[in-house]
Amino acid sequence: MIREDKDKMGNTIFVETQWHMRILVIHNFYQHAGGEDTVFRQEVEELKKKHTVKTITFNNKKGWRGALQFLAYPCNIYATRKVNKFIKRFAPDIVHIHNLYYAAGPAVIRAVKKQDIPVVITLHNFRLLCPSATLFFQGKRYVDSISKSFPWKGIRLGVLDHSPVKTFWIVLTHFLHWRLGTWQSVDRFITLTDFAKQLFLSAGKNFAPEQFIVKPNFVDLSIDGLHTGNYYLFVGRLSSEKGIIPLIESLKGSDKILKIVGEGPLTDKVRTMVKTCDNIALLGPKNKQETMQLLVNSKALIVPSVCYEGAVPLTILEGMATHTPVLASNVGAIPSAVIPDKTGWLFDPYQSESVLFAIQKFENSDKKDDIVKNAYILYKENFTKTAVMNQLTDLYEKTIKT
Repeated sequence: MIREDKDKMGNTIFVETQWHMRILVIHNFYQHAGGEDTVFRQEVEELKKKHTVKTITFNNKKGWRGALQFLAYPCNIYATRKVNKFIKRFAPDIVHIHNLYYAAGPAVIRAVKKQDIPVVITLHNFRLLCPSATLFFQGKRYVDSISKSFPWKGIRLGVLDHSPVKTFWIVLTHFLHWRLGTWQSVDRFITLTDFAKQLFLSAGKNFAPEQFIVKPNFVDLSIDGLHTGNYYLFVGRLSSEKGIIPLIESLKGSDKILKIVGEGPLTDKVRTMVKTCDNIALLGPKNKQETMQLLVNSKALIVPSVCYEGAVPLTILEGMATHTPVLASNVGAIPSAVIPDKTGWLFDPYQSESVLFAIQKFENSDKKDDIVKNAYILYKENFTKTAVMNQLTDLYEKTIKT
């Protein structure tokens, strides 16, 4: 934004200033808190420092109320009326949507566009490509639905919550909104990695390349440590897509000590597995401060995800930010941040030999310090609060102007 001003001599000059924007951010909270909620809160908090920001939030309910919300997913009249009224009162320059599933619904996009306001959507997962959202089903990657306009196989299998009925309803909703042009009307889709962007563009879903921009999530940390501990650390949700079971199977009986922080649907199974493993301990959930202390005192962070992550996992960014060596799976977008012999060490999460080889290579490396420094530089250049938020506000300005 250019502002006219005067210099000390009274001459007219033009000064470039940041555009003050009125931003409406829409987010649908799941029943269980997740990373999308964290990103929504972080970005809103930062945007409010320089812009006028308002939020509209929805919450997925349990029981019969949740069932009604789910049935209304194709065209939630309550949600669209709520958004319409708010927009008329607030008059935003732009609307940013994080999640619509399922108490809000894609009809919200149509409500915004009818008022001729640009819309930006962050694609935190792959739900527009597959009703599973994670491209993961029955313990392995599931990509059959990606190129299908109406994925009957995914419906039959019940890739969403093992329910053919729920899967069908999501598929039908997205199919109808493709036909209505809802997704095509979105001004910009934000993907969190270039891997995700290419996956969306290669899916044959009538996306336009100019709709997409890559903007990662950020991590804001100032803690550091000496990494004097004798253990490796896993931090995350204890679920099959995070690769915790293969990791335990790879390290049990070895001389490598592993500490596990987190909880999830596999908590009981993990607890049972580690009972007979003297070298593996389940610590359960920890608060942020406790987790960071465990991280900066560890030998290295291990991230064994077996699914296509929608973003570079925040744990990897936290490792890089705290000068913690990172060992991670060679899956999806992870290799874009964890580059072998440059910023970390990679392994095949399904191969015990590969996991142990990566650990041995890390322990024997004479370039550990250089690799950790490179990872920190990559973090500073791409994943800090300042870098990411500048990228986001630049995107808003360009979208409003076009």
